[in-house]
Amino acid sequence: MSIMTLNQDNLNQILTPTGVTLVEFGAPWCPPCKALLPILDELDQELGSNVSIIKINVDESPESSSQYHIMSLPTVMIFKDGVPQDKLVGLRPKSVYLEKMKQLIS
Repeated sequence: MSIMTLNQDNLNQILTPTGVTLVEFGAPWCPPCKALLPILDELDQELGSNVSIIKINVDESPESSSQYHIMSLPTVMIFKDGVPQDKLVGLRPKSVYLEKMKQLIS
C-alpha cells in the first residue's frame, strides 16, 4: 500500500471502508511533520496492506482540520472502520505509532 495525499473532498470517502487507517494532519512548513514522513514510509513498508496511511495538508483542507479538531501539528489520528480510535498530537517515536496500529489490526 502506498501513502495517499488527500484533501477534505475525498477524506471521508476513504475512511468509510472497513480496516485501519492512519491519517497524518500536517503542513509542508512544519519541521516535526517533515520528520514524521520517513516514519510513515517505514510504517507503510512494515504494515503493508493491513493499513492505509493518508496525509492531509491542513492548509489545503481547513474543513477536515476543523472537523477533527486539529490544533497542533503534526497530529496523527488512527481510525478503525471509519471511526476515530486514537489521536496523537506531536511527533512520537515510530514504536508508538506501530504499537497503536498493531492493537487495532489484531
